[in-house]
Amino acid sequence: MASALLVFFAYGTLAPAVYAGQKDLDRDFKAAVDLYEAGKYPEAAAQLEKLVREVPESFEVQELLGLVYSAQSQDTRATQHLQKAVTLKPDSAPARTNLATNLAHLGKTELATEQFRKAVELDPRNFETNHNLGEAFARSGKVAEAALYLEKAQQIDPSSYDNGYDLSLAYLQTRRLADAQRLLRDLLKQKNTAELHNLLAEVEEKDGKFVEAANEYEAAAHLEPSESNLFDWGGELLLHRTLDPAVEVFKQGVQRYPASQRMAVGLGMTYYARGNYDDAVKSLLSAADLNPSEPSCYFFLSKAYDSSPSRADEVIQRFRRFAELQPKNARALYYYAMSLWKGRRAQDPGLDLHQIESLLTQSLELDPKLAEARLQLGNLYSDENKYVEAIPEYKRALELNSDLADAYYRLGQAYVRTGEKGRAQEQFQVYQKIREQHLADLEKQRAEIRQFVYSAKDAPSAKP
Repeated sequence: MASALLVFFAYGTLAPAVYAGQKDLDRDFKAAVDLYEAGKYPEAAAQLEKLVREVPESFEVQELLGLVYSAQSQDTRATQHLQKAVTLKPDSAPARTNLATNLAHLGKTELATEQFRKAVELDPRNFETNHNLGEAFARSGKVAEAALYLEKAQQIDPSSYDNGYDLSLAYLQTRRLADAQRLLRDLLKQKNTAELHNLLAEVEEKDGKFVEAANEYEAAAHLEPSESNLFDWGGELLLHRTLDPAVEVFKQGVQRYPASQRMAVGLGMTYYARGNYDDAVKSLLSAADLNPSEPSCYFFLSKAYDSSPSRADEVIQRFRRFAELQPKNARALYYYAMSLWKGRRAQDPGLDLHQIESLLTQSLELDPKLAEARLQLGNLYSDENKYVEAIPEYKRALELNSDLADAYYRLGQAYVRTGEKGRAQEQFQVYQKIREQHLADLEKQRAEIRQFVYSAKDAPSAKP
C-alpha cells in the first residue's frame, strides 16, 4: 500500500481578521512560505520559529512550521505544531490529514487513523481523505475496512493508478477475487505495467486458474525482467510441475542475477523435481555459497545429495561450514552427520562412526523432536549390530512422525534380529502400506516446494 502524502496549503498572508495592519508579520510569513516552497527548510524553520513566538495563536504559522519540521523528518517536533493547528481550526480536513500523516510516521497508527477518519467526516467526497483513511486501515491490518474507503476513493477518481492497485490488493487479501480481476483488467487498459500483471497473477493463482496465473507472471517478467518477477514466474511453473519451462526461467534468472540465492535454490529444486540430481546438487551448492547461514537451501541440498553422491567432498564441506556457523542448530549438525555418513560409506577407511554418532546425539540434545535424527541414530546402531539400542530410537522416531516409512522397515529388521518375528511382520505390513502411498503421489514434495516458493516470495530481491 502506498503511503499517504502530506497535504500542502496554498499560503498567502496571515489571517487578516486577527493580524490586521501587521504588514511586517505578513511579509515575514510570506518569506517563510517562499523558503518552504524552494525547499530551504532550515531557513524557513528559523523564520517561522520567530513568528510563532510573536503570534502563537496563528493557524497558518503553526501549520506551516509543522510541515517544515516534517519535511526535515523531525516528526516529533512537527507534532506539537500540527496538533496546535488542528486545535485552532478543528474543521480543517487538510490540517487533520497533515496531523494524521505525521502521527503515522511516528508509528502511532490508531491516533493517525482517528485523524484520517475525522478528515473524511469533514470532507466525505474528497478523493484524498477517503484514500488516506483506506491506507491507514490497511496499515493496521483492517483490510475489509480499508477496501470500503478505497472503493469510495475509486468511485471519486477511477483513473487513480495507486488507489486502484491498493484496492485490488485489498480485494485479493479479502478473497474478493472477481472484483480484483475486474479492477486489475480495467487498470491494465489504462496502464500496462509489470506490477499489475504480477498482482493479477496472484489473484488468478488464488482462484485456481494456474495457466492464467503463469501467463500473467510471464507478462510481468517480459515487461520488467526483475529478479522478483522472474522468480515469481519460475516459481509458478515449478509449483504446478511445468518443469522444462521452469528450468529455462530459473536458468535465465541465475544468469541475470547470480547473487540471488532463491533463484539458485529454485533452479536446484526444479532439477531435483525433474530427476536431474547431479545438476540439482551443483545449483544448490552455489546457493549455499551465496548465503552460507541461510538454512533453507541445505534442506533441499540434503535431499538432492541422497540421490546423487557424486560431489561428496564439496557437499561435506558445505555442511561442515553450516554446522560451524550454526553450532546450536540441530538440523545443521544432523545434515553434517548425514553428509559424512553417506559420502564416506563407499570409502570405509575414512568413515568415523563415532563422529557421526556424536553429531546425531548433539543434534537430538538440541532438538529432541527431530524425528529424522532419531531414525538415523537407530540406523547407525543397526549397522553396528546394536539392535537392542536401535529399537527404542526407531520407536521414538515413529512417535514423533508416524509417516516415516523407512523407520517401520528398519524397526521390522531390528525385531527380526532380536527374534521378535511377529512384531517384525507388523512393521513390514505398515511399511508396505505407507510405501505404496508414497509412491502413488507427490504431495509431500509438492508441499515442500509450495513452502519454499511462498516463503521465498518475501525475500529481498538481489541485484543483477
